[in-house]
Amino acid sequence: MYDEGVIKFEAAHELRPLERARYVDTACKLVAWREIMAKTQLVGQDPARYGGAGYGNVSARVGPPSAGQGRRAFVVTGTQTGGTAHLTLDEFCVVERYDYARNTVRSYGSILPSSESMTHGAIYDLSPHVRFVLHAHTPTIWRRARDLRLPTTDAAVPYGTPEMAREVGRLYRASALAERRVFAMGGHEDGIIAFGHTAEAAGHALVGELARAYELECRDG
Repeated sequence: MYDEGVIKFEAAHELRPLERARYVDTACKLVAWREIMAKTQLVGQDPARYGGAGYGNVSARVGPPSAGQGRRAFVVTGTQTGGTAHLTLDEFCVVERYDYARNTVRSYGSILPSSESMTHGAIYDLSPHVRFVLHAHTPTIWRRARDLRLPTTDAAVPYGTPEMAREVGRLYRASALAERRVFAMGGHEDGIIAFGHTAEAAGHALVGELARAYELECRDG
């Protein structure tokens, strides 16, 4: 039984549209990379995968670099938008705060936040220099994570939970994640996350690992 796309935190959400003048530039940076991810099937929706649920999401910090942990506001794609062909600002929302201890997320927008919002927050809490997060689903990388020597979260830790948020912090401290900027989600089938100071840095890190995984497949014949 797949639970892809299921929100596992308590969402305190205000339904109101995002201000175009404030958020459109950031959203368009995310849309550009999401288009590339969609064309390479890193985001999408397929009846034959994950019980037919949409998969993949993207986000970007919008608050000041000095904001404290748990308060590093970010724009993120809404829940179950993986299958939406062309995103508009209406498919994004803003997560203002997130609390691992209470398992709560406070947000606003025309749509509820991605079920992975807690994990996105945990990644932004790693460093104020992290400004973009891309969450892909790709068996090509995920099944090769060990061969690629990708940092990987504990397979027993489910996505979208406070436990995953803490696991991300552990992985950052215990591995070369700060330099690699890509990790596999051991307990989340095909889940791969890339991050960076810019959308380009996150996107290049993700696509670079995809190319390396295809290279390994080619060598194995």
